Amino acid sequence: MKKLMKSLLFSMMLVLSPAVVLAGPVDINTASAEEIAKNLEGIGLRKAKEIVKYRTANGPFKAKKDLAKVQGIGLKTVEKNMNNIKLGKAPGGGK
Repeated sequence: MKKLMKSLLFSMMLVLSPAVVLAGPVDINTASAEEIAKNLEGIGLRKAKEIVKYRTANGPFKAKKDLAKVQGIGLKTVEKNMNNIKLGKAPGGGK
């Protein structure tokens, strides 16, 4: 009976808990702030908006580590997301 209760409780937790969102690759030269925030660890919507603002003002990122030029984003954040940061060409060729 105790084992059944534990199994039932565990099942309920799985059903009621929010789904785990796994980060995936994101092109920082074309993605929206929402896509960036969803896919890069340690970057919320506020920092993601700063990334888009920086990209708009300065043109597309040429290297992944250039992301650290954005205020509020350090090299440690860039390094832990290195596998999920992609660099495509910005629409229209950028600046």
